[in-house]
Amino acid sequence: MRNEQIFSVHGDAELLARAGHLLESARTEFLCAARTLTTWPRPATWTTPDPDFMTRKLLTPAALADEATRDHLRLVLDAGAQVRITDAELPHETIIIDRRVMILAGREAPAGREYSVTSSRTMIDGVHSLFDAMWNRSPAYTTYLATDTPHLTPESRQILETLSTGLTDASAARHLNLSLRTYRRRVADLMTTLQAASRFQAGLRAGELGLPGR
Repeated sequence: MRNEQIFSVHGDAELLARAGHLLESARTEFLCAARTLTTWPRPATWTTPDPDFMTRKLLTPAALADEATRDHLRLVLDAGAQVRITDAELPHETIIIDRRVMILAGREAPAGREYSVTSSRTMIDGVHSLFDAMWNRSPAYTTYLATDTPHLTPESRQILETLSTGLTDASAARHLNLSLRTYRRRVADLMTTLQAASRFQAGLRAGELGLPGR
């Protein structure tokens, strides 16, 4: 990183151009605190480091709203990474590489997100300590899924069960003594509660949470 202790870049393309080699050079530890998995661009030549390499990802619940993201997280876990979920807002999304380089993500902007890259040991040690503190009080990914079961009314659970049977909306509405319009509205509300973008995702999310209907 030349002799600079800190510099700023704008947009993912410039970040990869000026600091992509830093992401690729991680050898002992890779820490990431982010609201979602879309914060950071991924180097095209990223390779998996040796088995002793430690990867820790601290994410907010927003990262779990999309089924594709959860699929990716399962792959990350299978590869040996550790993932925890925090309820903190994470105003400053961060990557720390080998405790020698840190990248801070700024706010989204029309010209692209601004990133600050630093090798300042004082800054890195301070943020690393904050990361550790948040990490230690955050549940593991699988623990979070098991305990973050949304509250469903008996009617919502009945609707979830009808979704698993393959009934048409009209048949399910009649079965529950609801109008078709009310049934569809309740299905939409249920999908929101389960953070699902489709009925299929709602079923998958229900299965993860151990809810009826799967």
